[in-house]
Amino acid sequence: MIPAVSPAAYDAARHRAALIDRSGRGRIVVSGADRAAYLQGLLTNDVVALKAGQGCYAAYLTAQGRMIADLHVYELGDVMLLTMAGDVKDGVLAKLDQFIFTEDVQLGDATDTFAQIAVVGPRAAQAIAGVVTGLSAERLRDLAEHGNLRAPWGGGTAIVARVTDTGEPGYDVYVEREQAGALKTALGAVDVVEADEPAAEAIRIESGVPLFRRDMGDDTIPLEAGIESRAISFTKGCYVGQEVVIRVLHRGHGRVARKLVGLLIDGRQVPAPGAVIRSGDREVGRVTSSTRSPALNRPIALGYVHRDFVEPGTKLTVADASAEVTTLPFVTAGTV
Repeated sequence: MIPAVSPAAYDAARHRAALIDRSGRGRIVVSGADRAAYLQGLLTNDVVALKAGQGCYAAYLTAQGRMIADLHVYELGDVMLLTMAGDVKDGVLAKLDQFIFTEDVQLGDATDTFAQIAVVGPRAAQAIAGVVTGLSAERLRDLAEHGNLRAPWGGGTAIVARVTDTGEPGYDVYVEREQAGALKTALGAVDVVEADEPAAEAIRIESGVPLFRRDMGDDTIPLEAGIESRAISFTKGCYVGQEVVIRVLHRGHGRVARKLVGLLIDGRQVPAPGAVIRSGDREVGRVTSSTRSPALNRPIALGYVHRDFVEPGTKLTVADASAEVTTLPFVTAGTV
């Protein structure tokens, strides 16, 4: 059964500001003079082009072009910070370590060092500026996607990075783990509401943002998940898995066997992840994420379907309910 969405938390995230505790994600610090060049040969995006205070979204692939992880990469000036799904962090750390030979590169597991608190919604910048010393809302709003900066917090330093992977534009704030409670309290004092997982998931799914281990996994090619425009540089040099990506683009004209799509579901029942998607009697895919959309007041889902059934308007069935493929996102930020 899909948990109910808290109206108060959802409303705060869509219309004011809400926090989402993302401390369960994995965090790796990469240091050393060769860090950017080293990651450039492993990740799909143009890491070496990043200047201090910049960042990007990227994927880490196997030689077969399947995803090991999707990552957010931040160049902080003296080190790079990588964030990813918590349950892939150990594997990513081990694989990264395997490829260090003579390079000046050091890896550190910062998962237990930092808390990661997302502040999302149209008033997110004002909320953070109200609690983090030396930051203005204007400066935060001027940050490009993945732009990042440091500011004093709680006797130490906070890292603030602009990112939209929660589904609603906002910022991830990194503080020392023991300062997480104080940060949440301070944000609460400026009317930031903590969003529970059902509310956070509803916003993410409405926004059509795929989540690793739910909508992407180790059998996924980035083009199947539709993340290539954000995660892949098509002008950089070689990286692991590039040959497969280029083959699909050039020989296959970008057509993959399956594609992640949005599904509008009729009725009131929210289909469970794993529910079968059919065209007539033919199984054509499976649901990966689902929720009851507060904005649309109906069940919606993300799922992979065979490439012959990806066009918006295609009629399908999901767990015996009528469904229709629709363009993502279901809901655009600022329109609810």
